[in-house]
Order: sequence, then structure tokens, then C-alpha cells
Amino acid sequence: MHIVVVGAGLAGANAVEELRSQGYADDITLVGAESHLPYERPPLSKGLLLGSAEPDSVFAHDAAWYDENEIEMLLGTSVEAIDLDRSRVALADRDLAYDRLLLATGATPRHLPVADGSGVPVAYLRTLDDSLALKERLTGRIVIVGAGWIGLEVAAAAREAGAEVTVVEQAGQPLEAVLGPELGEVFADLHREHGVDLRLGTSVDEETLAGSDLVVVGIGATPADDLASAAGLNCSDGVLVDARLRASDPHVYAAGDVARQDHPLLGLLRVEHWDAAIYQGRAAARAMLGDDTAYDRMPYFFTDQYDLGMEYVGHVGAAGYDEVVVRGDRDARQLVAYWVRGGKVVAGMHLNDWDAIDEIRSVVGGPLPDSTV
Repeated sequence: MHIVVVGAGLAGANAVEELRSQGYADDITLVGAESHLPYERPPLSKGLLLGSAEPDSVFAHDAAWYDENEIEMLLGTSVEAIDLDRSRVALADRDLAYDRLLLATGATPRHLPVADGSGVPVAYLRTLDDSLALKERLTGRIVIVGAGWIGLEVAAAAREAGAEVTVVEQAGQPLEAVLGPELGEVFADLHREHGVDLRLGTSVDEETLAGSDLVVVGIGATPADDLASAAGLNCSDGVLVDARLRASDPHVYAAGDVARQDHPLLGLLRVEHWDAAIYQGRAAARAMLGDDTAYDRMPYFFTDQYDLGMEYVGHVGAAGYDEVVVRGDRDARQLVAYWVRGGKVVAGMHLNDWDAIDEIRSVVGGPLPDSTV
């Protein structure tokens, strides 16, 4: 049997590692458009950008690991098409036959026309090369469009590098779509205390961008599902997969940023985070080997900004929440928060309370414990 993995990111790296750990001894080919070995993306806007991590530290495995595990690596290689009828992947110079195919093609940054056409240098942060280039440009006056995770982490790195930083966000608070206004305000206060000119409820325009040395755009990402869609796989904001990460073709699976899963607990869901790339990659590998277990892990993500660390588990979703229950010291930014809907905890988060994450994981999905009231 031959398994082909398209996408040499963290999901792909974890998939091939899991295949070998499960005892799969047949052929594996890992195809990646970038020339780098698979690497982790969180350091790109955190340690690597801050200068506290070295570029070599981001790689999932070194080259020797792939050789020792007999993984055929085709880096700097683009897949031109997938033929589902013939079970083949077309490269520029040859075709690859597969018995199972995993799509782990990730996502691409959304572009902002007003920034791209402004005449000011513009940066998007997605790849290792993007991060290394951006690190050298965190000086002067920087305008960041978007107060999501990427925008705020870049703002923190830029301020620590001494840059003058303006952040422009359409929503009323940073991270409002995820945290709501109640906890988004905590991040607004944090960045303003560190000298960021935070402009909320504001659309970016040419006047805002004028005179800046660099514009960094962080307004989300689009799943890289063009290849899958062109092949005839069902796609809608990502490759549609079932609870076991199988696509509309029974020989094809998807994991990571590109996968929109029918989650057994949360419904249709696409998660663009490090944790999902790791665990979906591993789960897809087991599924390709015949494991029928549904992937039901709750979404998890984390951030580090200045002296604030946060971990979040769960998913509020379109249904929203009834209340946010906060335990701890909001002013000191050391707390645990639970988002509650219908008497059940749909998400939980801690700020600078690193012993709390296990409790949060155990609570999400169940009733709010009396101790948190």
C-alpha cells in the first residue's frame, strides 16, 4: 500500500509519524510546496519573532528522522491535480499512485486590497520565511490590521523591539469573535498599557496607512482547498470530512487547517490551530489504517503576549453563550473564565494560571461546577 500526504506542515508531519508508530511499514510520500522540512507555526508569531527561539527549533523532525523512517520527501514540490478515478496525484514531472491520500494543505492569509494598493510595504505572516523577514522589519512605525491572535502577537513582538505600533480592528474589542467583549477588553487594556495605539471599531483606510514604514495584515486565513475542489471533493470553507476525517471520496482524508470536520460534539467545524494540526494528523493516520474511532477532541489554543499567557479549550460557536463566569483576579490578569450556555460549559480559558488547564479540560462539555460560581 502507498500513502501519499499532500502538505508538509505540522498535520502532515504528525500523520507520517503516527503511521510509522502504528506499525505501517509500506510506502509513504510526503509532498510539500515549501522547501523547508515540516515545522510548527506558533513560534513564527511568538518566540521566533521575539528572538527568543532559533529557526532550527521550529522543525517537527530533522532530516535524519525522515530518512530513518523511510519517508520519501518531495519538498519544494507543488501538486498540480488529483485524479480520484485513477487514484493518482499529478506533479510537474510525474504522477504518484496512492491507496490512501491525506490532504494537509493548510490555509493562506486573506489579503487586504487597501493595504496591497497603498504603496506602503505590506507583510503577511504565514510561513517560516515570512517570520524571518518580518523580524528584521520591526522598527519605525508599524500599522497592524486585525486584532486577532496573529495581529496581537505581532504587536507585542514589535513593541518589545521598540517599534511604534498602531493596531486597527473593526470589532469593538480585540479577539471579540472568540472571547466576547467581556474578556476581549482584558487584551485591549494589556496592549494599551504597553504603548500600542489600539483603534477599535475602526476600518483601515489610506490615511491610516500613510506614513507608516510597514503594514502587517492579520485578518484571517482561507483554507487551501482549491486542489481538492478541482478534483471533485466536497468542499465548503475547507474540505468537508466526516467524524473520522474522511472526505467524500473514501480513499481521501483531510486534517489541519484545510479540514472542515463533522465533529461529533460540535457539528461542522474548521479549526486553524496548532493542536488540531497535531491531533487531527495523528487521527487521520489511524483512520487510513482502518481505525473507526471518531475524532472528538475539543479545540485548544494558546497565546503569549508580553507577560500574559493564556490557554483556551472548547468552542462557543454560532449559538453563542448565556454568560461568562470569571474566577480569579481580573486586574492582576490571573483568572479562569468559563463560557456557559444552557447550564453547560462550552469553553474555558485561563490567564497566567498554568495549573488550571487540566480542570478546564475536564469541565468543558459538562455543567458548571459549584466551585466556579
